[in-house]
Amino acid sequence: MAPVDWEAGTYDRVSDPQEAWGREVLERLDLAGDEAVLDAGCGSGRVTALLLERVPRGRVVGVDASPSMIDRARERLGDRVELICADLTELELDEPVDVVYSNATFHWVMDHDLLFTRLHDAMRPGGTIEAQCGGQGNVAEFERAIDAISGDERFAPYLRGERRAWNFASVADTEARLERSGFADVRVWLQPKRVIPDEPKAFLRASGLAWHMERLPPELRDPFVDAVLGSMPRPLILDYVRLNISARRR
Repeated sequence: MAPVDWEAGTYDRVSDPQEAWGREVLERLDLAGDEAVLDAGCGSGRVTALLLERVPRGRVVGVDASPSMIDRARERLGDRVELICADLTELELDEPVDVVYSNATFHWVMDHDLLFTRLHDAMRPGGTIEAQCGGQGNVAEFERAIDAISGDERFAPYLRGERRAWNFASVADTEARLERSGFADVRVWLQPKRVIPDEPKAFLRASGLAWHMERLPPELRDPFVDAVLGSMPRPLILDYVRLNISARRR
C-alpha cells in the first residue's frame, strides 16, 4: 500500500491528542542526553522537538513517508534534526541509533514483520524501542461507519476492493513479531484512550480519514467526511485503543 501524503498543516493544528500520547511515550525513555534517537514517523515534528530537548548532546533523526509532513517538520525544526522522507519498511540509516521512538505511526504500516526487522537493523546492540500506535479494537465504531459509507455508490468505485487502511495488531502477534525480529525484554500492552475532537471534521480529514482522502477525487472528499460524521453520534467520540511497545535489541 502506498504511503499517505497527509494534510500536514491541518494535522499539525488538530493533533493535540497525538502529542499528548507522544509525551507519555517520551516519559518512558531513559535518556542520558547524548544518545542518537530515531523518531520513526515524526509527522509535523511536534514531538520531535521535545525529543531534541531530551538529548542536548546527542542527535535526532526524523523519518516520515509523507513529503508534506517532512516539509512541515523542516519548517519547525530547521537543520537541528536530520529529516528523511522514507517508508519505514525501506529504512536504511548511515549510522545506527541508540533509541527508536514512535507514536501514532506503526498502524499505518501493513507489514509489521518487515517493519520491526528494519528498526532492529537501524539500532545498536542493546538499544531500546519505545512506541505506541493503534492496536486491536482501535476506533471500532468509527471503522464500522467508514466501511458502511465506503459502500455508497458515490465512493465505492474508489474505495471498495482496496486493502485495509490500518493494521491494528494484537498484543500476542506484536510480541511474536518483535521476538522474531531480534528483540528481547519485550513488553506489549493495550491502553484505552477516548478523544472528543474540538474540530471533528478537520480532525477526521487530517488523521483518521487521510488514507481515504488520497483515494477519492477532490470533489468527493468533503462529502465523504460529512457522510461519515453524519453516521456517528454527536458529539463525535472516538474510542482509541493504543498498542504500547517496549523492547531491547539483542
